[in-house]
Amino acid sequence: MIERRFRGRRTLTFSFADVFGPIPDVTTIVRVSVRLVTALVIGGLIGLQREMTHHSAGLRTHILVSMGTALLVICGQESGMSSGDVSRIVQGIVTGIGFLGGGAILKLTAEHEIRGLTTAAGIWMTAACGVAAGLGRVGVAIIGVLLALFVLVALRAFEDRLGSHAHRSQESKQMGIDTQDDADA
Repeated sequence: MIERRFRGRRTLTFSFADVFGPIPDVTTIVRVSVRLVTALVIGGLIGLQREMTHHSAGLRTHILVSMGTALLVICGQESGMSSGDVSRIVQGIVTGIGFLGGGAILKLTAEHEIRGLTTAAGIWMTAACGVAAGLGRVGVAIIGVLLALFVLVALRAFEDRLGSHAHRSQESKQMGIDTQDDADA
């Protein structure tokens, strides 16, 4: 900030860099853009799966979580923070996303059921992939999102088959019908 005097009055003059920061070079713009676009795609992939299965936290939520976490990490790195300071940003993200995920969990007292745990875990995983993208670990972020999609899609089908089998066994037990599973136990 530059201070000048004009007719006995003090005036302040700001340069573009004082207000908006230094103008980044092309390399920085490309690096930051690739990381943010990666975060957008990651959040979009997980969010699209959640949207298609009609869950409360969908496409926009996951994109914003992923891009927001990436942006926080990128800002820390680009401003010249030490790795310890960036580590504290990541710690704050993990805590904050845990709070956000906690809001997605509902306890339905009438049915003695808890819902939203997978949604909360998905938000947390999306944030983790966003942090990886923000740190420039694009490969790690992509592997993370592929594994998350495997869990959300492929294991869901497996879980549904197990669930219907367990549901039939539970109904049989409630009705007093002896099943083969009961004989094996």
